[in-house]
Amino acid sequence: MIRPGMIFFTALCVVLFSVMFFIQRMLPSLFADRQRARRFCRKLLFFDGLLAAALAVGYFFPIPDAVDGPAMLGFTLAFMFQLILGVFILLSRLGRWCYRKLAAAPLDRSRRQLLTHAAAYPLAAAAAAAYGGLEERTAQVVREQRIGIAGQNTGLDGFRLVQLSDIHLGLFFSLSMLKKLLEQASDLGGAALVITGDLFDDDAMNADAAAIVDSYRQRFPAGIWFCYGNHEYFRDIRKTREALAKTHIHVLLNNNVCVVDGEKPLYFAGTDYPHDRAKFDALAKSMTDEALQGIPSNAMTVLLAHHPDFIDQGAAHGVSLVLTGHTHGGQLGLFGIPIVPPLFKYMRGLYRVKSTWGYVHSGNGSWFPYRFGCPPEIACFTLREEIV
Repeated sequence: MIRPGMIFFTALCVVLFSVMFFIQRMLPSLFADRQRARRFCRKLLFFDGLLAAALAVGYFFPIPDAVDGPAMLGFTLAFMFQLILGVFILLSRLGRWCYRKLAAAPLDRSRRQLLTHAAAYPLAAAAAAAYGGLEERTAQVVREQRIGIAGQNTGLDGFRLVQLSDIHLGLFFSLSMLKKLLEQASDLGGAALVITGDLFDDDAMNADAAAIVDSYRQRFPAGIWFCYGNHEYFRDIRKTREALAKTHIHVLLNNNVCVVDGEKPLYFAGTDYPHDRAKFDALAKSMTDEALQGIPSNAMTVLLAHHPDFIDQGAAHGVSLVLTGHTHGGQLGLFGIPIVPPLFKYMRGLYRVKSTWGYVHSGNGSWFPYRFGCPPEIACFTLREEIV
């Protein structure tokens, strides 16, 4: 029987070795010595083969996470090194081509000699791969956002909530890392903690994870709030629900709760995840309608949903703030801008849609163990009264 992980593994190998073939074709422009280029390429192929063999063992035989995790991390770092190196070489060749065209002259041989001895390329690629896989991937940053609320003396001015999302407990996010993350989040002075899905991603860890999150409830006077993501459904959702039922975590499942009562009450609403992709839009609409039912028109409403498409659903209802995740911010970026294909309408950060603020969290964990230009984040939102 073919395991789903094996399909991913096979696809990853095809991509990796395709990158290697591409680099092989370009290596002569990096080395003046063609023999040296071939030796370098053979070493890379041998190293890739060892990592692929280690991963194959992990898919075919049950091995400890302590072995499987490092193998996957090593495979990812090797892939990113070769991908970045290929980009560097390609940009170098493109730059030389542009120089020849703009200068309308043959390429200066002294320049070419300098470029062909560019040992800095593989060194820079190795540094970028190591930084993204070993440093930035786990370096949580705090991002502060100010959200305006209309009126004065609402009782909500200064209310502060903290958002986590896409933690993905498992190979690359341990329970000890979860405790450290919650310590960081609870030190930020938030009245409430919201987690917008994809926290639970390993059935063996989920019960302990729920208990750990619950142990921080005293640090958040307005409670800890949670909505489901798609990865909760990838696992045994029944076990996750049982674990959450034993805690004081507020699970928002197409419903809402008044968090602060008053002349302008504050409501938290939350949706389930529309895991039937063929009916996604219809389910998203019906879930949002149900989640917001009964909220008074003068309320400030914060809607929790895993998928960023719910920002449009919230805007259609005039929701004040929609907090989402799912995209991981793309995990790769330059100067704060995602460089991955725009798979989602809303990819990362704060958006304004009509009168609604929407936020797409960059995630605290990873799809694959690498981030560059898109560190994991703890998002903080402070409500401020504004005269309109």
